[in-house]
Amino acid sequence: MGDRFNTVAGWALFAGIIALGGAIVSSKYFHDERPEKMGYAIEGVEVEGEGGGDSGPGLNTLLASADVAAGEKVFAKCAACHTVNQGGANGIGPNLYATVGEGIGQGKGGFAFSEALKSKGGEWSFDNLDHWLKSPREFAPGTKMTFAGLSNPADRANLIAWLNTQGSNLPLPAADAAPAAADNAAPAEGGDNAAANATEAPAENAAQ
Repeated sequence: MGDRFNTVAGWALFAGIIALGGAIVSSKYFHDERPEKMGYAIEGVEVEGEGGGDSGPGLNTLLASADVAAGEKVFAKCAACHTVNQGGANGIGPNLYATVGEGIGQGKGGFAFSEALKSKGGEWSFDNLDHWLKSPREFAPGTKMTFAGLSNPADRANLIAWLNTQGSNLPLPAADAAPAAADNAAPAEGGDNAAANATEAPAENAAQ
């Protein structure tokens, strides 16, 4: 009885060693590491974020049809830091009266602009305001502005149009021209041959 038990125990131990060895060997061949890039690439499908956000109407088109009342509502997100009335006090951010068309990082009753914004140069054009409102940190790296930005192009256009009515009143740009329609009037397949046959047929009949 003792010999049989020892034999069975020996075989069980041997099987365990084999299983353990197999697991170690297989782990060398099959890694459980996260791939650097998940999923499979599909030809012809654009990755989200690679130009997809700019595929809609351009800024000029959005400004030409902007909803000023909607822009005033969007400004509610800015009202905690900015005033917009004429002669209004600066707060955490500068007063924004007559900002559209004004020099970037200038004026505003001596507001302490960041060096990043003061050194930017230029003026608050429609394009610059759109870029700034989309991502202040991208427009002027190092800015003190903590607002993350407005991702919706229509919201930005509406806000810019409304700000323009607050002391600037610059003419809004005309909408971008629509792309020219493609000329689909292609000649019918075999059109040239058909025309040639049509002119040759009477000649053949006359010869007969």
